[in-house]
Amino acid sequence: MRIRRAITIGAVLLMSASMTACGGDDSDAGNSDGDGKSSASTGSGKGDGSGTASTELPEASDMASLAYFLNEHASCLDLKTGAEYDDSNYTDTDPAWGEENMTQDPAWGIKERAVCMDKYNDANTLLLLSDMKKFQTSIKERNYGSILIGENVAVDPGDAQTVQELKTSGLKTLHCDAEQPIPSGYQQEPALVAGCVLTDYYDD
Repeated sequence: MRIRRAITIGAVLLMSASMTACGGDDSDAGNSDGDGKSSASTGSGKGDGSGTASTELPEASDMASLAYFLNEHASCLDLKTGAEYDDSNYTDTDPAWGEENMTQDPAWGIKERAVCMDKYNDANTLLLLSDMKKFQTSIKERNYGSILIGENVAVDPGDAQTVQELKTSGLKTLHCDAEQPIPSGYQQEPALVAGCVLTDYYDD
């Protein structure tokens, strides 16, 4: 009797262990959290593997993506190519930053230029850059003032209110004017060109 009882108990324990193993595989398949849902990364794709969110500058693959990004933080309406905007009636009263021939000049490193209106009816200039160092060099050499910079983009807001709204966007100001120092307490990171810094100080 004792032998039969031991065999029966052993068989039950073996079946229980097998079912537990099978159930664990099904519930955790494709998901390290074990909640039955597919995991997805919410980072920028450029994390350092430490689990800490990176502070990468915003970037965009095309002009539509850049306009969408602006609309998440401020407003970017009625997007036009730079050439189309420059030929419109808007340019008489509200000329956009830069000129369309900049895209034809390799010294600027500009891939594409476009313009959209903010909700205050002022022109935002959007730039996709093929060479950020060339762009920063041209800004400094030509004394073009400050402009907002991302990883491969640049934005010149059309209105002081839009500037304020973009403060939480992650874009940084490219500042190259030594005669206008940045107030203390703001970040100052080296830019790609000597004499320029990237800062979270937005000069309205």
